[in-house]
Amino acid sequence: MPIHLGTSGWQYADWRDLVYSGLPQRLWLERYGEMFATVENNNAFYRLPKRETFEAWRERTPDDFVMAVKASRFLTHVKRLKDPEEPVDRLMGVAEGLGPKLGPILLQLPPTLRADPERLRACLARFPRTVRVAVEPRHASWWTGDVRDLLAERGAALCWADRRGRPLGPLWRTAGWAYLRFHEGSAGPWPSYGKRALRSWLDRLGDVDDAYVYFNNDPGGAAVRNAMTFAELASAAGRDVTRAGSAVPAAER
Repeated sequence: MPIHLGTSGWQYADWRDLVYSGLPQRLWLERYGEMFATVENNNAFYRLPKRETFEAWRERTPDDFVMAVKASRFLTHVKRLKDPEEPVDRLMGVAEGLGPKLGPILLQLPPTLRADPERLRACLARFPRTVRVAVEPRHASWWTGDVRDLLAERGAALCWADRRGRPLGPLWRTAGWAYLRFHEGSAGPWPSYGKRALRSWLDRLGDVDDAYVYFNNDPGGAAVRNAMTFAELASAAGRDVTRAGSAVPAAER
C-alpha cells in the first residue's frame, strides 16, 4: 500500500491564484483531485454535511480518490465522547455516501479532555469494524499503556501530529496503518516545513507502507507546497506515494 498524501481541506481563499488558476470555486475539488488522490475533510468537524453532499463528492472525484473525514465536534467537543451511539450513527449515515472512497475517520479530542479509556472504548465500538478510525488525543493524561492497548485492541491508529518539527505525543504504532498530521512548520515563510523536518518524519514512518499523511498548515498554500516536497522526498527514498501533481510553479515552492 502507498503513502496516501494530501492536505486538510481544499477550499482556502488564499490558494486561489497559487493552486486553482482562476477556476470558479465550484470546480476546486475537481482540480484538487487532479493534484492529490486524498484529502482530509475538516468541514465535517464544524458542520456535518448531508449524505447527498458526500455522494456528490464521490461523483466529482477520480476513481482512486480517498476522503478522510474529521468527526463532528458534536461528538468530540460537545458530547466529549459520551453517549456516542447517535452522533456516530449520524456521522456514518452521511459519510458512507462516499462509498468506497471513504477513508479513515479522525477523532480529534479537545485539549481539555482528560483520559477516559472507557468512554473512548464505547465510542470506538460504535464504529463498524470495516471503518478505520484514527484518534488524536491532546491531553498528556492519555499517554498510558492502557490507552495504547485499547487502541491496538480496536485496530485504531494513534494519530501522529507535528507542530514546528516536533511530535506532539508518543509515536505508538497501534494499527497496521498510520495517520500523520502536519500542523505548523518552523521554516519560512510561516507555517512551512523544511526538507530536514520532512525527512525526519519519513524516517519515523519507517517501513509503514499504509499511511495517511495530511498537511494542515494551509495559510499561504504552505500545505500544498510541503506535500509536493514530501512526495518528492518519499519517492527519492524509494517509497510508494500517491500523486502530488504540480500546479505550483517550482519557483514558488
